[in-house]
Amino acid sequence: MSIKQAKLLDLLRQYDVKRSETTEVIASFERFVADNADCCERSLSIGHLTGSAWLVSKDGERALLMHHRKLRRWLQPGGHADGSPDLAQVALREAIEETGLTDLQVQPDIFDLDCHIIPARGNEPEHFHYDVRFVVQAYGSEEFVQNEESLALAWFDIKKLAIDSELDESIRRMAKKWLKLGRQIPQ
Repeated sequence: MSIKQAKLLDLLRQYDVKRSETTEVIASFERFVADNADCCERSLSIGHLTGSAWLVSKDGERALLMHHRKLRRWLQPGGHADGSPDLAQVALREAIEETGLTDLQVQPDIFDLDCHIIPARGNEPEHFHYDVRFVVQAYGSEEFVQNEESLALAWFDIKKLAIDSELDESIRRMAKKWLKLGRQIPQ
């Protein structure tokens, strides 16, 4: 087992089981990492790890979502690990790149896990994203800058996200988790 795999398995084992959806979700991520030394590489055609940001306002009341250009859905900022096992930093990097916000702080603990299918596009086959999600909080300006990966960006009231049946189930789940925890990253 590589050092990267060991680091990732340690991160998954530290994930607070009380906050997880099920122990089966964590176990599936652990199996994927243990079975695939290249789990952080986009070139792994069956799937790969990604890092995402549950990007919340300083007051913790709103979340910034992007209307994803390729998937045509409102989603949290995130993207490919590109070989990095430091998925918290991947989430932070993607939040900065996809929103233009700069005064952000990432919490190093996993907030949510979600495995989902990415449809085939061009030469890229259908594959799984093993998405590891972290809380990222905005402390400065909330003026975002849209990039080419999104059709739109918007701040949403988290209480409304939790009950919006039009949204992706994982967005509602993260909103409910955030409300249940009622916490912010310590300043």
